[in-house]
Amino acid sequence: MESNDRRPQVRRTVARTLVVLAGMFVFAFALVPLYDVFCQVTGLNGKTSTTAQALANQDADMSREVNMQFITRASAGLPWKLEAHTRQVRVHPGASVEVHFTFTNLSDRTMVARAVPSVTPSEASLHLRKLACFCFQNQELGPGESFKAPLIFQLTRDLPQEVNTVTLVYTLHPQDSGPQQARVGKTLLDQAVVGHFDSLKLTADNSISQVYAGGGT
Repeated sequence: MESNDRRPQVRRTVARTLVVLAGMFVFAFALVPLYDVFCQVTGLNGKTSTTAQALANQDADMSREVNMQFITRASAGLPWKLEAHTRQVRVHPGASVEVHFTFTNLSDRTMVARAVPSVTPSEASLHLRKLACFCFQNQELGPGESFKAPLIFQLTRDLPQEVNTVTLVYTLHPQDSGPQQARVGKTLLDQAVVGHFDSLKLTADNSISQVYAGGGT
């Protein structure tokens, strides 16, 4: 009789355990996107925005220069190369800067990849604004094909004074191919850039300050 009396209690315990396990399973799946959103808002882990941002309409701080470095790399097993035409630039906070990168598919087949950015130090990601960037969408290249793309960015004037060097790292990751893949078109980029600069009335004096020439990494 005693064992029969305990059966409802055992069933309730098992049911509660299953509910807790199901909740943990759902939370584990939700945690990754929530963490990504948190990182983008706070700058944790150096994550930057994955969509175009309007550059702040502010004059360049000519009394200060920040060394902006660019590092590129491909994830293991991806036969692509991403080259920075300029390894580093000296940037006045508040000024808009344009640099260029070249993607090359070294394989004998069409592939799709995406450049994922990260910033060091992580707090600098909150002050990095990108108007045009190839990292906003996937890139599709045929066998041996190359593609040149611009990066137009700004370090805002409220970048902490103790930050003298900012490193922007782009890591190439393979993506699934399919009908939804698209390549950044130069015409579309030009239209976006021209429209933005017209609206802000930025002048040529507010672009690149000083460029150190260098090869790709």
